[in-house]
Parts: sequence; structure tokens; C-alpha cells
Amino acid sequence: MAAETLVEPPPSSLSGVARVLVNAGKLTPKAAEDLTKAARDRKGSFVAAVISAGAVKPDDLAHTLSAALALPLVDLNAIDATKLPRNIVDQKIASQYQLMVLGKRGNRLFIGAADPTDQEAVERIKFATQLSPEWVIVEYDKLMRALEGQGASANEVLESLTSADFEFDVTEEDAAAAEGADIATEVEDAPVVRFLQKMLIDAINMRASDLHFEPYEYTYRVRFRIDGELREITQPPVAIKEKLASRIKVISRMDISEKRVPQDGRMKLKFGSKAIDFRVSTLPTLFGEKVVIRILDPSSAKLGIEALGYEKIEKDRLMQAIGRPYGMILVTGPTGSGKTVSLYTCLNLLNQPGVNIATVEDPAEINLPGINQVNVNDRAGLTFAAALKSFLRQDPDIIMVGEIRDLETADIALKAAQTGHLVMSTLHTNDAPTTLTRLLNMGVAPFNIASSVLLITAQRLARKLCENCKKPAEYPRDSLLKAGFKPDELDGSMRLYRAVGCSSCNNGYKGRVGIYQVMPITEAIQRIILTEGSALDIAKQAEIEGVRDLRQSGLIKVRAGVTTLEEVITVTNE
Repeated sequence: MAAETLVEPPPSSLSGVARVLVNAGKLTPKAAEDLTKAARDRKGSFVAAVISAGAVKPDDLAHTLSAALALPLVDLNAIDATKLPRNIVDQKIASQYQLMVLGKRGNRLFIGAADPTDQEAVERIKFATQLSPEWVIVEYDKLMRALEGQGASANEVLESLTSADFEFDVTEEDAAAAEGADIATEVEDAPVVRFLQKMLIDAINMRASDLHFEPYEYTYRVRFRIDGELREITQPPVAIKEKLASRIKVISRMDISEKRVPQDGRMKLKFGSKAIDFRVSTLPTLFGEKVVIRILDPSSAKLGIEALGYEKIEKDRLMQAIGRPYGMILVTGPTGSGKTVSLYTCLNLLNQPGVNIATVEDPAEINLPGINQVNVNDRAGLTFAAALKSFLRQDPDIIMVGEIRDLETADIALKAAQTGHLVMSTLHTNDAPTTLTRLLNMGVAPFNIASSVLLITAQRLARKLCENCKKPAEYPRDSLLKAGFKPDELDGSMRLYRAVGCSSCNNGYKGRVGIYQVMPITEAIQRIILTEGSALDIAKQAEIEGVRDLRQSGLIKVRAGVTTLEEVITVTNE
């Protein structure tokens, strides 16, 4: 039976690599066909699909292809990437076909790739370089790391990047502002615009939340925040810093002539029929304007409550609170802990034709149809408090306040919660119990807090383990007890994992998950508030009532293999 399988040719739909793996017994024909279909659906390579699925390890794949195709195999870890020839093959082609130039001898060009059967890549390289490519097998994970580390140098991007498929949403007024500012000719600006588009598109593809363009005395660097961590992506020439900042300011509807004070704006990048919004902030520094661009993802508010990472009891408490006709719900945590997404997820659940929802934010990050959204404008006198007063004359059912910053805003929001409105807002506090004492310290009357607040949820974002490469981990018993595990949990059945790192993740992590402390305001907690008890008293009572603190919620994620103990300790180490 096995002999017949080897004699019978693999299905004609299989690529060269798929055929090699089937013939070598590394994949069944059915598995190869499934992976081919998966690669086609994702518009990616077959090799990437094989590695991502864990069907064949990168080193095994490389050795199999080298033996079957009689091609040399090179370990990229043994090569100094800084000494490799550059500017021979366009970086766009190298990224598209996942290959890198290893050397050149005469008219022969040695190309490192994980898939040496890609004839389209051969033809593209021949045409672009007028050289004869010769394949060298390299391991896929090491190739991806090398390409990512090498990045597209700014000069390559500025010289060769094409942008036919992408455009910024620029109004006639913006265009007039650009001409009036006499920034540069269109020919000079085009490479800068293409470089900016390249950075934005790369950031989206790498699941980044923010882009940082940072000028220094002798360097200019670009960093992306990916899964909460900043990573340096490239160092463009210092000479482009002013043009790049000017172009961003034009597109973001900022004052291009003002470079002495911080500014805020928004811009939009169109992908055919799809558009993605970005929030932009500029800051004057010693050596130029630093620009930070935040990617605003409207789809994150529509993921559903299950996707946020709430445990069942926490989700039930939250759903019960947002189902109430009036009262206040507070979401707390530091900047970048996902508070806005949590609030918008709740609003999306409540957004029905028969409900009037109004929000005031600074600024509105996610646009949701059916919700009346207002941006704070301090210069014009439109503060959180002013907008709240206006909302109460607009017959609202649900009000969302971006942040409670002062006593006036807190008072109006609490009174709105007492007069038949469901009010949602955020505060920057470490956990749920300290939120109540923060309101007391602001000057809010204890009776107003006790009678208005329904529920407080504190949250953090922890990096999720990559499912492809995570490995079991052993920890000393003392360390586990110190972290917060109970002695009866350490019976040997618990399995913890550690981050490893592979081609499809960021140092062993991929994506983030929420860790929550959801505290309903019960009668017992109300009594503590009325007697102006401390946050410690409230925390003790909450623990009696079964409310898990952030560390305990994080340990549940650790036991489930979602994240690591080190990550939970880091994000909950108050």
C-alpha cells in the first residue's frame, strides 16, 4: 500500500515543496492539499502555512528540500547580515517572495529562500537584475527573522517603493494647505509619502497599535508598538524628518507652520473600498518634531464580549450591570490597558434602534454608526462637563464619558446616573477598590457614590503565548506560592508554559488578552463607602464576596496556558 502511494503521483494542484514533502513521507497527500488550500485562502506561501500549522519543523523542512532538490543548505545564524550585498534585489521583491541575496559571483546571484521551487520569483529576479539566480536553502524561521531585522532600509523604500494601490484621504482644503505651505515639489514629496504609506501598511500587517517617528541629533528612527512592546523597525535618513513631519501634519489637518507646540489630528488611509483611521500626535523635541500615530481599529469594538478574555463569572457580572436601566459603570486601568475597547464593546451590545446613546471623548477613537459621538474641544469651551450638561437636554438613555478628570465632570455624571441614565466612564486607577477612594478624594459625596455606582472593572492587557512554539515550563514551588497560587493547586496536575519564539510570533507571544477585576457595588461595599472606609477595607469585603483581584485573574490565564507567569507578574505588579 505504501509503495502504491509513492508510485502514484501527488495531486496536480500541489506545489513543488508540497510534492517533495509528500514524496519524502513528511506529509500525507490530504494534509498537503489542506495546507495548500489554507495558504491560498490566506494569500500566503505554502511553506509559511506548513510552519504555522506545525506540520513540519523549519530545520526538518530545509534539510528535506536540500536533500531532495540537491541544493546547498546554509545556516543564516552563521552569516553576518550586515555584510550581505544590498540594493541588488528590490526589498519589495525580497519581502514579497521571502528571499534574500547571499552573494554575487560574476553573473550568478545566490539567493537564500525556504521555497526554491518558486518559478515566478526566479523570473522576477532575472528580469530585475539581469543576473542568473541560484538557489540556496535556508530555514524559514531564520529567514523571517533576518528579513525583519534587515527591514527595508529607508533609502530603498524612498527610491523604489510604488504606491498605486494605496492613497491618503486628503480633502481639497488639505491640498491647498500643502501648496500654500510650499513644502516641496510633488516629485520631491512623492518618496516621502510612499515611505509613510509603507510604514503604515507594515504596522497594520505586524498588528502594531502605534508608530513612533523619533528625531535625534544624528539619527532618525521608526519604532512600532507590537503587543505592548516597542520595537525598532528602521532608521531613515535624518534629512527626511522635517518633510515627513510636514506631510503627516498636512494629511492630519494640523497647522503645518506651527512647530513650537504639540498638536493632535487624524488621518485616513484608503485600501480600495476599505479605510483605516489613525490618530496623530506631534511633540516638539530638541532635534525636531516627534510624531506618534495610533492605529484605530473599529473592528475591535465588534469582536464581542467573549473575545476580550472575561471569565464567565466576570462576564455575567458585567452583562448584568449594563442591562440595568440606570447607574454608573466605571472601567479603570493605566493608559493602553484596553479600556476604550471594553467600553465600546458594551456600547455595541446596547446599540439598538430604540436607544439614544451619546458619548463625549478626547478624542473619539472608534466610529460606531448609531451612536452620537462628541469630541472635547477645550479651546472652544466644549469640556467633558459642558458636553454632559448638553447631553442631559438631548433625551439620552446611555451616556459614555471618555474620562472623569475633575469634580465637576464626576458630579454631573453621578447625577445623570441617579436620574434615570446609564453612565459609563473611565478612571486612571490601579484597581477597582482604589477607584472609589479616588472619587472620594476628588470631593464627591460618599452618598452620591454609594447610590450611583453599579460596578467597577479594573483591567490590564497581557501578551498571549504563541500556540505554535510555547513549551511546558517548570517553576520552584516557592516561586508559585509567592506569585499567588494556593498550595492545593500545586498537586502536579497543573501545566504551565513558557515563551519560546518562532517565525510567526514576537519573542514567543502573539496578540494580547484582558485580565479583569470585576467588582459589583453590593450593600456591604456601599456601607463601607458611606463610612468613608479605605480601599483596603473595600478590597477585603470584595474578596469575601468572591471578587478576584487582578493577580488572581491573571493566574487563571496562566493555568489555562494562555500566557506566562512572568507576563502576569509584570502586568499586575502594583
